[in-house]
Amino acid sequence: MELILSLAIGVLAGSGVWLVLRPRTFQVIMGLSLISYAVNLFIFSMGRVTLGIPPVIDPEWAGDISHYADPLPQALVLTAIVIAFATTALFLVILLASRGFSGTDHVDGKETLK
Repeated sequence: MELILSLAIGVLAGSGVWLVLRPRTFQVIMGLSLISYAVNLFIFSMGRVTLGIPPVIDPEWAGDISHYADPLPQALVLTAIVIAFATTALFLVILLASRGFSGTDHVDGKETLK
């Protein structure tokens, strides 16, 4: 499971970096989204991927920390998802406004002919 999770994080981050380096604004926005997904998976995986463990304190297991899930990475990822959604919506509005003003969707505003 750790290998699959690591490969997924690597593929998402690599694809995101590749898209961020592209000349069109929509590709840059999708690249930023993929990088944020990779970071979310990384933060979530740092909270020990375990099943069936409660995130709240049980009086019977009060001394042993291994009986609990860490709720902090879950809260951080949930907050990051909401913020990423809002910034993606803002970037899309800026993309549409920039395309309306300049007539192109290139990052630098100039289309290159090949």
